[in-house]
Amino acid sequence: MLHTDIADGHGSSGNSSPDSAAQHAAGTGNVRRLHLVFRGEVQGVGFRWTSSRCANSVGCTGWVRNEPDWQTVTMELQGTQEQISAFFGAFAHAYARYPIEYVIDEKDDIPPVKGEPDFRVRY
Repeated sequence: MLHTDIADGHGSSGNSSPDSAAQHAAGTGNVRRLHLVFRGEVQGVGFRWTSSRCANSVGCTGWVRNEPDWQTVTMELQGTQEQISAFFGAFAHAYARYPIEYVIDEKDDIPPVKGEPDFRVRY
């Protein structure tokens, strides 16, 4: 289940080229950071590793972790609006053959983190 309000958000700027990813890692450019809480079939299905692969492939930075309740995953995702949209597209494509059921319980814009090198799985 993909929530397009996150993917479509506040317009678009920049691109998802390697140069753009380097600008984001350096803390420059027009970036957005989302704090997200996913609930549902999100643990034990490769959710964190798929998130990491998709985020890094489109130049997003941030992190993802399982929560101890076994029902939720928390993520912080940073990039241009175009990169964030590309992340959700890649994520939906990754699970197209094996759909998982989830909702996004929380979505908040938070301040971007400067100098973050990539997207990582936290434990």
